[in-house]
Amino acid sequence: MKATGIVRRIDDLGRVVIPKEIRRTMRIREGDPLEIYTDANGEVIFKKYSPIGELGPYTKQYAEVLHRTTGQAAAICDRDRVIAAAGVPKRDLLEKRISQALEARMEQRELFVSDGVQPLPVSDDAAQTAMLMAPIIGAGDVLGAVLLLAESPQALPSQVDLKLVQVAAGFLGKQMEE
Repeated sequence: MKATGIVRRIDDLGRVVIPKEIRRTMRIREGDPLEIYTDANGEVIFKKYSPIGELGPYTKQYAEVLHRTTGQAAAICDRDRVIAAAGVPKRDLLEKRISQALEARMEQRELFVSDGVQPLPVSDDAAQTAMLMAPIIGAGDVLGAVLLLAESPQALPSQVDLKLVQVAAGFLGKQMEE
């Protein structure tokens, strides 16, 4: 665990303020759910909760099926990290933090289709770019995204690819509502 040197007191209602620097670094936004853990050493650990992460087996299978069906690399991410990938080495993409550009696109709640000119980077430290991105929306909230990755920055998706990604995102969003 990394020490920050920041100390905060609990107020009379049992609240503690997470410092702005930590919220910015960890991309914790107002309204984000946090899981609370304790350990035997008396530590209290806050972890960002990923509802889409709860669908672990589904997301892995969906990424595999998308990859086999389209022949393109596929990935599924929550609002912070890539949680499933197929068609690329897992170490290159899995658990990588998503790029701010991808996060901003997800927040727009619209399908992203590459024009072959402006690539959408999947993460800040990976070379993969998305040629298609459909946001996963459940109960009115953006929970993540389904991505088809581009073999080259100029790659353009087909209409079938577009529909498959939309169906995958819609299915995962419905699973989150149930």
